[in-house]
Amino acid sequence: MKPLILKVGGLMGLVRAEYRQLRGRYFGTIERFDGNAKEICSQIVERLWQGDFYKTSLGHYDFFWMRDFGTVCESLVAIGQKDHVLHTLKWAMNHFLRADTVTLCIDKAGRAFNAPAKRSIDALPWLLHCLVVSGYVLNKREHVFLEKELVRYRSGYLDPESGDLLKRRYAEMRDAVFYDRSAYSVALIGRLAKCTEILHLNGFPFKQKQYAKTLMQHYWNGDHFNADRSNKAYSSECALMPFFLNIITDRHLVDATCDYITKSGMNRTYPLQYGENADEFDYRIGMGKRLMPNYTGTTIWTWHATFYLHVLKRYKRSEYQQQYNRFSDLIERHGTYPELVNPDGSWYYVPIYRADPGMVWAALFLEL
Repeated sequence: MKPLILKVGGLMGLVRAEYRQLRGRYFGTIERFDGNAKEICSQIVERLWQGDFYKTSLGHYDFFWMRDFGTVCESLVAIGQKDHVLHTLKWAMNHFLRADTVTLCIDKAGRAFNAPAKRSIDALPWLLHCLVVSGYVLNKREHVFLEKELVRYRSGYLDPESGDLLKRRYAEMRDAVFYDRSAYSVALIGRLAKCTEILHLNGFPFKQKQYAKTLMQHYWNGDHFNADRSNKAYSSECALMPFFLNIITDRHLVDATCDYITKSGMNRTYPLQYGENADEFDYRIGMGKRLMPNYTGTTIWTWHATFYLHVLKRYKRSEYQQQYNRFSDLIERHGTYPELVNPDGSWYYVPIYRADPGMVWAALFLEL
């Protein structure tokens, strides 16, 4: 009976999320905040705190998203929000325990679900990453639960002997497309491997270094990490996440990637263009170029912009200040932290989708 109840609850969470998206798309307003880029972002992050958790945006993503929170968790700690971070993680862990699985999303009623309605490869890695960077102390029940989730994760995504990522369909950061084992996924598995060591969790015998080796052998093309195993196209999350998560720390590779971004003009107007050669990918139903044109093509994604800025700053790249200033201009232009904008910086708005305002990703910018 419990699995049925949880499944129904998850479906209700997904339906509510879709309803919020539709209502926000056609009837919602975009709130502008006063101040400079930092002041705007500070107000957004403050508003996103719900007392128990950080919601993902001030628009239709008004629920907890493990992936988004995972990317900003370390930044939230760095800007003085550790207490809120630990409270969020305790809240999330309680709902994951109740659902008996780690999902990508939790709504304010505590319903755990996946969006799109498919299990994601990165929810568990981002959760473990959060536990590590926040210093969260696991209790015995949580420890046992996570070890069980690691076993489930291995059986669902990896070759049991080698630990290599299997060719499967699952949700990940670029949820509009189906990848063939993306570089992003490999980087996240590498981070999961490292976090299991730090947290002293059993159930995952593979090491981070083997996933770094996989990235170098099967994805690096001399300029950047390919999007996946069968597509040499550039995609920002795949090109940057190995560096952002310190899976790869070779300065020469960072320089080559950043030089490629500049040479290709993907940071010319604002950082950062999602990718190149968008027509080469296999899209999910309803997220292709007809219904959502250029959604993850040459559009500017603020999430990836902050990954990029963090990498530029960490490796003391000369273009950092110029790119930081351009991105600040974009935030101030809209008076909020947009999800994505068109290549010219105007708001992304198509008949079936409108970019969301006030993203929690603003925390990444505040740490810079």
